[in-house]
Amino acid sequence: MNKGVAMIVGAGVGAGLMYLYDPQMGRRRRALARDKLIHATHRIDGAVDVTSRDLTNRAVGLWAEMRSCVVRQEVGDEVLAERVRSELGGLVSHPSAIDVQAEQGHVILSGPVLRDEVNPLLKRVASVRGVRDVENHLNVHDEPRHVPGLQGQPMRRLSGQPLDFMQRHWSPTTRLLMGGAGGALAAYGAGRRDAFSSTLGLAGLTMLARAITNIELKRLIGVGAGTRAVDIQKTITINAPIERVFELWAHYQNFPHFMSNVRDVKDLGNGHSRWVVTGPAGTTVEWDAVMTSSIPREVLAWRTEPNSIVQHAGIIRFLSNADGSTTVNIHLTYNPGMGGLGHLVASLFGADPKSQMDEDLVRMKTFIETGKVPADAAAQGT
Repeated sequence: MNKGVAMIVGAGVGAGLMYLYDPQMGRRRRALARDKLIHATHRIDGAVDVTSRDLTNRAVGLWAEMRSCVVRQEVGDEVLAERVRSELGGLVSHPSAIDVQAEQGHVILSGPVLRDEVNPLLKRVASVRGVRDVENHLNVHDEPRHVPGLQGQPMRRLSGQPLDFMQRHWSPTTRLLMGGAGGALAAYGAGRRDAFSSTLGLAGLTMLARAITNIELKRLIGVGAGTRAVDIQKTITINAPIERVFELWAHYQNFPHFMSNVRDVKDLGNGHSRWVVTGPAGTTVEWDAVMTSSIPREVLAWRTEPNSIVQHAGIIRFLSNADGSTTVNIHLTYNPGMGGLGHLVASLFGADPKSQMDEDLVRMKTFIETGKVPADAAAQGT
């Protein structure tokens, strides 16, 4: 098992060195990697400051909660009433129908309510900090019909705030704690050779990657995320009328004239097309796409077919400016191999769609404004 891992690691290191020290593109790739690392260093400095403040604020809040449980403090009537009202939205379908009055810890509830909501409501209100007892003056109904206060669209009942590590985006403190735990598990697994330790190490690496990227797990590994593993947005202004810009984008057979990696685009009819692009190590990758929306001078949208090797979708919006130029807004979502991890590795070397899109849009701008095919476009010389 260790020999196999060593071979895989060795092959990966060798491929990385070949990529970075390629005679033609190596210098540019090394410069991109250096710029990415410098940018990452600056982001780390900012993250340290944000995490420090978040950790301090959470510690102060936790201390205040613990202190309030030990030291009983008098609470003003208005403050207590507002505390109770803030709980109603997660308990009843029509919280605005319930009147709350408070006097020296004594809470009076009145107004219409459904029968199945009464017990949870009384139990929760009694547990609110500062409440000594609850007086029930509620008007109980089996159904909302013919009850004015229970008409209208019911409010969605909240199931409570999920734990921080179960949320889509982690707070800085959660990222710090989970990243530290993941790093410790990864180090433990790397120092032992049994299957259990290797599993712990893999779990630790996953936690560490989740904490670093702050991308939910399914998008991080690319499983079950569809085309939404990575979101990319870009805006560019082109000194050309909107008719010409839209015409170029709508006829995607023109793309090889300003995109360096698009080898060929074939129109299959009825909005369907087949794309051939340059892949890793000089290979080619093909996929089929379908146009999902086309509004002249306004919008173009597409998505890949379900069986495509790289799942992605996008929408382009065109806006005509007063000076005759055109603003192009692009929103692309895609799912590379290994999801967000694959994108993270690729972006380090400038090989991700975001970096390629930046370069291709500059070529496209040049192509439209000058009418000349860029020297590094895929169609140059063909």
